[in-house]
Amino acid sequence: MCRLLGIVASELTEFGLALTDAPRSLARLSAQHPDGWGIAVHDARAKRDQAWQLHKGVDPAAHDRRFHEVAGRSRGHSLVAHIRQKTVGPTRLENTHPFVRDGWVFAHNGTITEQDELRARSSAHRLREITGETDSELLFAHLLTRLDEGGGTPTDILEAATSELRAKRIGAFNFLLSNGETTFAHRFGRTLFVLERAPDDPVRQERRLVPGTSIVTKWTQRRRAIFIASERITDEPWRELPEGTLVRIDRTPKPTVVPVVAPPVESEVMVSVRAASSTPSAKIRSR
Repeated sequence: MCRLLGIVASELTEFGLALTDAPRSLARLSAQHPDGWGIAVHDARAKRDQAWQLHKGVDPAAHDRRFHEVAGRSRGHSLVAHIRQKTVGPTRLENTHPFVRDGWVFAHNGTITEQDELRARSSAHRLREITGETDSELLFAHLLTRLDEGGGTPTDILEAATSELRAKRIGAFNFLLSNGETTFAHRFGRTLFVLERAPDDPVRQERRLVPGTSIVTKWTQRRRAIFIASERITDEPWRELPEGTLVRIDRTPKPTVVPVVAPPVESEVMVSVRAASSTPSAKIRSR
């Protein structure tokens, strides 16, 4: 098992609180997930080939001074972060998430049991790009192959790909996939939660950790953000995404969660997400 954290914000945002100080921050969770960490930050102001800044380490995040240094200065519009509990592949930098290719950043939580299925359906070009031994990097190669082949928008392609992989029962594959402007989150086999922060968030500026202790956050009156995480990292009203869900998070004009694939019976969270979206249909064809 691993832990994922994704944030999409309307303004330049400091991510240190979620990474190191929140009650269930990645630093705190690394005691159970000690086999490396990775932080990818996207700055929408930068040139396209310089927009993502990626940092990784192989030590437990809580005890790695470099993790705390990187987390403390992490500032951008989108974040994809990961702490690893290894199941496939040894502890080394090449096996540490997130992975970056052609402007896409990818992090995975779960174990792929049918790797041959992915390998057979991935292009030689994408397979040659793999530098480690993880099932996760193979899944990334497969999804990039599907995107390379085209045949629709990224939303269409990922909807079809994830539906096929779920039907084939390839294993557990929660993931975050982002190009900075659009982030996809998928749940299958592990827990995944979503939190929407808006200007009327009652705990936007101050958050209690234990009696007598609180954290003051740097959160402006205009800022909106969507958080996606493997577990609830704060005391805010997180909602669990149902099993088999794929959502798309658009950063502009304001961070919005758009359901792409929802289970046959919609849960409360998907009804809430759909109500917050300006798009009436669950199948989105615009991106």
